[in-house]
Amino acid sequence: MRSRPLTSALWLIPLAVALICLAFLAPLLTQPGPEVAVSFVTAEGLESGKTRVRYKDVEIGKLAGLQLSDDRTRVLAVVQLEASAERFAMCGTRFWVVRPRVGMTGVSGLATVISGPYIAVDAGRFSTRCREFVGLETPPSVTSDQIGGRFVLRADSLESLNVGSPIYFRRVHVGQVLNYSLARDGTAVDVDVFVKTPYDRYVTSGTRWWHASGIDLRFDSSGFNLDTQSIATLLSGGIAFDLPESSVPERRATDGTVFALAASRTEAMHRADDGPAASVRMRFNGSVRGLSVGAPVDFDGVELGEVTAIDVDFNPTGVRFDMVVTLNLYPYRLGRRYREALGKGSSEAGKVLLHQLVAQGLRGQLRTGSLLTGQRYVALDFFPHAPAVSIDTRRTPVELPTVPNTLEELQDKLANIVNRLDRVPFKEIAINLNQSLVNANSLFRRIDTELAPQARTTLAVAEQSFNAANATLQQNSPMQSDIHEALTELRRTLANLHAFSDYLEQHPESLMWGKSADTQR
Repeated sequence: MRSRPLTSALWLIPLAVALICLAFLAPLLTQPGPEVAVSFVTAEGLESGKTRVRYKDVEIGKLAGLQLSDDRTRVLAVVQLEASAERFAMCGTRFWVVRPRVGMTGVSGLATVISGPYIAVDAGRFSTRCREFVGLETPPSVTSDQIGGRFVLRADSLESLNVGSPIYFRRVHVGQVLNYSLARDGTAVDVDVFVKTPYDRYVTSGTRWWHASGIDLRFDSSGFNLDTQSIATLLSGGIAFDLPESSVPERRATDGTVFALAASRTEAMHRADDGPAASVRMRFNGSVRGLSVGAPVDFDGVELGEVTAIDVDFNPTGVRFDMVVTLNLYPYRLGRRYREALGKGSSEAGKVLLHQLVAQGLRGQLRTGSLLTGQRYVALDFFPHAPAVSIDTRRTPVELPTVPNTLEELQDKLANIVNRLDRVPFKEIAINLNQSLVNANSLFRRIDTELAPQARTTLAVAEQSFNAANATLQQNSPMQSDIHEALTELRRTLANLHAFSDYLEQHPESLMWGKSADTQR
């Protein structure tokens, strides 16, 4: 019976040891995680001690305090992370405030209308710890846990693209725009894009990219054609890509590969194999109104390039201003044989070929493409009767000769006609003509006053003579009877003379001896 108190005392020893261990471990268990400072442009909706920090809707910390930066341009949010969220203090971690947002790509953060804004986190990929971070003003388009490929698209213009703009592959939404920035030389825009797995395997070295932000409207021989990706791309912009029809398999593109971003599908799919562009110039001495940058260069219905610049240049030789048009031509579009003859374009054979074409009449000409809009384009054609010119292929870019269009020639001819008409002395001719009319008028008056009476008398006498002659020549007139009688007697005399001549031929001796008795009988 006396052993029971000793047994109870033995159970108190492990309990005391547990309490001592708990006393040592309690500070370690309650020790907070790392504290970091995140700078934002504004602290709208943030409250110290209330705003939570979340990762995939799991709370990993809270906002411990707010303060201004030293230059008072930003707000520093002091974030207290939990001990289990220590990995979110690594460099590369991104912080942003989740609020209700209405953008071109949709509506987000509606739940914060009731619960209030919170700070969202995306874990970084670095192993170095940082204490200061720059918060994002908008949520990132792609988080670090999303798998896919990242590529760079180089475009002449951003058009209507924005962060978060969708990317389509055969009308399937496969990615989005991450960011954009100007190239170092300022001549292009670099667009960072993300294509999620498994669609990134379709991005190869031969993939073609183009803007899908607008409406592709065409009228051709097949009729009316309207092409667009989706209504969303009309509002927020978009990019599409596809693979060209090629029997040669292309290798898969690696992250960071740079592609050209074309303005349209037609340009991307049909102009990528045109080879390098040849920059040339054409000099026009007339107006280029209606010609704009991007206008096509046409050769017998084949588009060989486009206009890249239009400038004005003073010509001291003619003391005038010329319009200099810079073009990008793609000679490879003229076919395989021309491509083989051209070589690399800068070879001596290519220069000789260009001289031969110019000698045969190759010229540039401005023509009107649409009477409705007045838009013009540059046409390359052969003009055999054009004046001979020489070109300098040593200059870069090469300047090709031009000829005026038909309308300009007509205007020049009309101007020459007008100039010639201006040199005609119409004033002197009018004065001389007026003097001639005055003299004629005076002559007519003289004829009427002086010569007309005498003329009338002469005409009367002539009429009397004509009537007398007419009366004389009538068939029943006496003169006509006498003439008929005289003619009758004259015929009889001629008949007697004819008979006498016959007698003499038969009896020539009658001239000596007279007519014989037999003959008399």
